[in-house]
Amino acid sequence: MHWADVIAKDIAEKAEHPLIATGISPTGIIHVGSLREAITGESIRSAVEGLGKDVRLIYLIDSFDPLRKRYDFLPAEYEKYVGMPICRIPCPCGKHKNYAHHFVQPFLDAVNDLGVHCEIIWTSDLYREGKFDKAIDLTFKKRQQIIQILHEVSGKPADPNYAPYNPICSKCGRYTKPIFDTYEYPYVEYQCSCGFHGKADIRTDDGKLTWRCEWPAKWMIFGTSAEPFGKDHAAAGGSYDTGKRIVKEIFGCEPPYPVPYEFVQLKGVGQMHKSTGSSVTGLDAIKMTPPEVLNYLFLRVLPSRAIDYDSGLGLLDMADEYDRMEVAYFTKQYSEAEENAVRAYEIAQHNHVPKRQPVEVSMKHLCNVVQMAPGDFEKQLEIVKRTVDLSDASADDIARLKVRCQCLEFWLMAFAPDVVKFSIQKTIPAGTKLMMNDKGFLQSLVARMNDCNWDSDTIVNIISECGKASPIGMKNAYKVIYNLIIGKDRGPRLGPFLASMDKQFVINRFNQPLTTERPRGTGSPDFFLISSEACADVDRPRVSEIRPVCLSGGHAGT
Repeated sequence: MHWADVIAKDIAEKAEHPLIATGISPTGIIHVGSLREAITGESIRSAVEGLGKDVRLIYLIDSFDPLRKRYDFLPAEYEKYVGMPICRIPCPCGKHKNYAHHFVQPFLDAVNDLGVHCEIIWTSDLYREGKFDKAIDLTFKKRQQIIQILHEVSGKPADPNYAPYNPICSKCGRYTKPIFDTYEYPYVEYQCSCGFHGKADIRTDDGKLTWRCEWPAKWMIFGTSAEPFGKDHAAAGGSYDTGKRIVKEIFGCEPPYPVPYEFVQLKGVGQMHKSTGSSVTGLDAIKMTPPEVLNYLFLRVLPSRAIDYDSGLGLLDMADEYDRMEVAYFTKQYSEAEENAVRAYEIAQHNHVPKRQPVEVSMKHLCNVVQMAPGDFEKQLEIVKRTVDLSDASADDIARLKVRCQCLEFWLMAFAPDVVKFSIQKTIPAGTKLMMNDKGFLQSLVARMNDCNWDSDTIVNIISECGKASPIGMKNAYKVIYNLIIGKDRGPRLGPFLASMDKQFVINRFNQPLTTERPRGTGSPDFFLISSEACADVDRPRVSEIRPVCLSGGHAGT
């Protein structure tokens, strides 16, 4: 049984209206690992929904957290905002409501594309609306008991000065410490380090609970049934261990089903955004990974297992694995070892599995297609149709192809390794060199291609037969073809690549080279090919220097 089904069954048996909670603290750039919490939460929600339960998923934005330091990506002027709630700090770009919105809103917009059905809740709103009122009051009244719980669970010395609640100084705007013996509901006094003495009202956003009390307070407010969270919170003596004691003994509620998850590790050559030099963010991952594939990536293994997010070639491999599991799901042909992976595919659809098997077009093939017609989906679709039968493709199939092409265009721009990049040259690249035997190979190739069926297998067979029959051999045969079309020694799989192009274009390219005899010498090519676009930039030989050249045996032409 898939892990999401196990958790869903347990939750459904205990709660009539289960609530799954996830959250994020948008104090800076959101890492790709943050996606694991949202997708894990959604997978549990959809599994519970599949059992017929009325279930909610909430996504809590900790917008009332303080800015703990000025991060390297922030201007020097942000030093003055350290210690203030991030919802009260100006947006760095000036386009968002505040600092918190700046970092989380684009991420939230993109998460919607993953099919995560969640209710967005800002904790700053909860404080302003007085939702933490009861919890804050209890933490002041039972502060000594909380101190003892923290000591017993964490093993650290009891701190008599521990403050479960921090007021916000109304003068400097920073969090400060309360004067405990002044508390009388609903007010507590404080003496800020800036010199200001004031009074905070716990019924509004005059202050906030510290994390070890705020987390269990959220469980009490919402009646949380289950919650995914990073493994750091699940460590022995960590915030989950203290939280489950506090929620029971201080707030009188039960803790949620814990779903601790391992962190996401970046892997591969594409770990840094090539235009910004920054690490892969959650927004980057959403932009370059098809949503169904990204969901599958996080669902295919237990939450307790680490995930390698490979923003290089591994992205294409993961998409291939997803496609294989999709085929397995619809054909019902898979091994016992693949059962959980197939179920992960199903859960990745969030209860919206296609009614029939979608048209399969691999990401590796589409990677070539988008480079043949960059930025033009209609042309990309025309290219796909040359090798893939789209006659039965639904509107959803075409929409999925479009998303995949858009993802690949972003990936190629920002993270793809150079080895997969190419561009179809409008004419033969300047400086392309051909030996006499290369020319002979091309002539035999064109002769065979003129009347052949234009499909991948036929093309590969012709190239193979002509290459083996030629003195240049197969390795150089491929090199010659790649150089004439993309100006590189290697490139995409040649059969599907050429089959995706117009047949006459390919034949014309092999016929196109202008030949000029070069001086004989060791290692000198018999022909030096010059593109028509480059001709204006080179010195043309005088007529007296042009000598007859024999192209294919027999007599030389003039």
